[in-house]
Amino acid sequence: MQQHQQHRQPEPAEGGNLPVFVFPTELVFYADEQSSHKQVLTLYNPYEFALKFKVLCTAPNKYTVVDSIGAVKPQCCVDIVIRHRDVRPCHYGVYDKFRLQVSEQSQRKALGRKEVTATLRPSASQEPSSPRAQDEERRIKEQFADSEFFEQTAFQTESRPVAGGPSLLTVLLGLVCMIALMLPTLGEQESTVPVYLHLSVNKKLVAAYVLGLLTMVILRT
Repeated sequence: MQQHQQHRQPEPAEGGNLPVFVFPTELVFYADEQSSHKQVLTLYNPYEFALKFKVLCTAPNKYTVVDSIGAVKPQCCVDIVIRHRDVRPCHYGVYDKFRLQVSEQSQRKALGRKEVTATLRPSASQEPSSPRAQDEERRIKEQFADSEFFEQTAFQTESRPVAGGPSLLTVLLGLVCMIALMLPTLGEQESTVPVYLHLSVNKKLVAAYVLGLLTMVILRT
């Protein structure tokens, strides 16, 4: 009788020992390259169970993390967009860290974590190449082993002005009023629009009045 071996995926580990797969493991931003101010971290989930993730940072005020909290389906991956929002010279050469914590969907306790370093440099042409400079970088990174991390929940989405325009409800209500004004008036004979869509004069007056109020609201925002 032929025996079949059953391939088993790793089970969730206790105590935060679950391997976390993130690429890349280091983010480098260049002040003189606008395109480098946006970086992407890819989080992989090779397991047969879904994972929740949370992104923490040692310097949350310097970065915007889109979707800092989310979930990864089994055997899938997600892209986490990170933008550097403060490229002043005083931040050149400063090492920050991001920590990605993962847990099971039904649990709060972190099953695993992975840390990614981030640094801002003036230019790509000033990359450290000498062994001494590389050793200095390694020493600085090791000093961040016990860094304090903060949640990025305040920067889950791209920052937008609070009063940047009318709300979706206002726009939809305005469209409804405009459509109502364009419909035939009750009693019109020469119209291809069904009779039940014909509106009375009073209803059209109400629609016009509401539309006028909405226009005033939009102009004030």
